Amino acid sequence: MTDRLNDEHLETAKRKGEHIRICLTEDVQSVGTDPGFANYRFRHLALPELAFNDIDLSTTFLNRAMEVPLLISSMTGGTYEAAAINVRLAEAAEVRGWAMGLGSMRAAIENESLADTFQVRQYAPTIPIIANLGAVQLNYGYGVNDCRRAVELAEADALVLHLNSMQEVFQPEGDTNFRGLLGRIGDVCRSIGVPVGVKEVGWGIDAETADRLIQAGVSFIDVAGAGGTSWSQVEKFRASTDPLRAEAAEAFAGWGIPTAASVREVRDALPQATIIASGGLHNGVDAAKAIALGADLVGFGRSLLAGAAEAAAGGSGSERDLHRQMERTEFELRTAMFGIGAGSLRELQSTKRLIRI
Repeated sequence: MTDRLNDEHLETAKRKGEHIRICLTEDVQSVGTDPGFANYRFRHLALPELAFNDIDLSTTFLNRAMEVPLLISSMTGGTYEAAAINVRLAEAAEVRGWAMGLGSMRAAIENESLADTFQVRQYAPTIPIIANLGAVQLNYGYGVNDCRRAVELAEADALVLHLNSMQEVFQPEGDTNFRGLLGRIGDVCRSIGVPVGVKEVGWGIDAETADRLIQAGVSFIDVAGAGGTSWSQVEKFRASTDPLRAEAAEAFAGWGIPTAASVREVRDALPQATIIASGGLHNGVDAAKAIALGADLVGFGRSLLAGAAEAAAGGSGSERDLHRQMERTEFELRTAMFGIGAGSLRELQSTKRLIRI
């Protein structure tokens, strides 16, 4: 039994390392689907009647004040390469005032010697940090105590349970029993003692599902829509010993609800919900559109990974480049708001100047 568990622990860590390598070196972009923000355009306001420097990007999330409504999306952890990447991301998030989501902490729950690959609170003492586990693990022996342990290990403000049904199908070792999961998510929400969110991993969440999750006690929804990284494509590159799955993955390269459509659908159905938009956002203008469509926060993931990986490896100027990329995103968001005369995030969310084209 011990040997089998050790093998599973090693397999989980190995898989996390492969995911990093593939995301950095292979084309894992959705095919034939984009996040949908190109379908919208802001109507320029020539006389904004406000000063650029007075635009307020501040917000609150998980009872912490934030300078900007931006999030480093859940990406990695569980290997020592991932630990260095997470440190660089956490340091940058602290400087810029972004929230940070951690990658799946299953590896740390299975083997606490890997816990320090997720322990970034010392590098980011003031920002919201979100621990992360796969929701499906609640059907494979995980319970409230494991979820609570993930939060404790990360000194996190909340837990996100990710939904990755399609990814699990394309993993030869995938966990595909999603039966009865909503009730178990509700149990965690009622018992864990911190806010619990739910996120997809790149295929979007529809309004009906979001409503069921909120009714179960979920505190926030990260729609993580289609148009960015396709995890069926990622798993295709891992499936060297399973040609059927590798070939079938091509049929699903464009699967999912585009991010913009998912945000709008969930917001229209749930006016009071806290919504995070992630999945294929490229810049601060996309972020402004996402907020105007109804998002409260906007997440960036793989677009930041290369800079963080280079910084972790000690690449010349790479840490500065990561900070600059984040700063540019903030500037683009602020400039888009200036261009439509929105002086605050509340005004951006209620603007009538975003039109579908």
